[in-house]
Amino acid sequence: MITTRAAVLTTVGGPLHLTDINVDDPEPHEVRIAVTHVGLCHSDLHYITGTVATELPVVVGHEVAGIVESVGSAVTNLRPGDHVTGALTPACGECANCNAARSTQCQRLDEIRRRPRPAYSLPDGTPVARLGDLGAFSEHMLLRANAAVKLPDGVSTRVGCLLSCCVVTGVGAVFRGARVRPGSTVAVIGCGGVGSAIIQGARLAGASAIVAIDLDEQRLRAARGYGATHTLNGATDDLPAAVVALLGDGVDYSFEAVGSARTAAAALDVVRPTGTACLVGIAAEGTELTLPASDFFFSEKRLIGSYMGSGQAREDIAQFARLYQHGRLLLDEMVTEVIDFGQINEGFEAMKSGEVTRIVVAMPICSDNPTAEAR
Repeated sequence: MITTRAAVLTTVGGPLHLTDINVDDPEPHEVRIAVTHVGLCHSDLHYITGTVATELPVVVGHEVAGIVESVGSAVTNLRPGDHVTGALTPACGECANCNAARSTQCQRLDEIRRRPRPAYSLPDGTPVARLGDLGAFSEHMLLRANAAVKLPDGVSTRVGCLLSCCVVTGVGAVFRGARVRPGSTVAVIGCGGVGSAIIQGARLAGASAIVAIDLDEQRLRAARGYGATHTLNGATDDLPAAVVALLGDGVDYSFEAVGSARTAAAALDVVRPTGTACLVGIAAEGTELTLPASDFFFSEKRLIGSYMGSGQAREDIAQFARLYQHGRLLLDEMVTEVIDFGQINEGFEAMKSGEVTRIVVAMPICSDNPTAEAR
């Protein structure tokens, strides 16, 4: 067991408090990571604000990269010094969903996440929960070895952390979830971190037109750089008509990356008959959708969901890292700002403004060792 600093949420809606916690030793199939970088994700914000329930106290944060410090007795594929990013969805590799290449829906997830002791605890012994059994807003963390992906040379942890959530979620939704066809048309509602990754995925998939939709003009300008061919302000009175005016028809595929009933309905509205709307954004607990049934049986529209890229997270993260190496996936451009650990609450406030794509926290190891993120 080691003692380290973490950003702990003790009250829903309250700030994160930097405090000491104890981190347990790795179990046989776990590794301990010295965290170098963590992306601030809207999923974290959902837990902080209480729109999604969580245990308290809790360490949130899941979009993580760092350096392996120690490995459990059964770990053979990683060693101290390896630079890794972490997947939110460790998998058993044996259940029906894992065997069908859908490890993000592993049927034994609760079982393989189970530990004999709490991973985190306060100095007085009080257990501290971890978002997604990760809890990345900590200078040191535990990660199941089959959820760790070794970063190749040339992929720093500064951008490698994005691969673990917003990139695998967004690009994966395009290729694994909706399976966008070359030459098709795409609309993306919400152009933050995940939406920007969806736009890039659509570009890589060979979409002939990509319509970026957001309320923030700065995000819409950035969307052009990621591959959007058209932009629309989501405040327009008649979004489907605006899409038709741009393309002459509804789109083949739409992606919702906001997480609300209104934008989910808009995603279905803008697809043409036989088109597919894919919901990616996490909505608040209790959110219900009211949709016209005729869209499904007369227009043959399809409504699907996609969680964490709908595929094999470890394989997909490794492939997307190679796309970055070859200059085809833009990651550096997605990092709006890098902040210190002590600025984490200010970082989440900045996220609420809608003017950022991704804010990344550089953990203290980067200040103590400036070469920590380099490969």
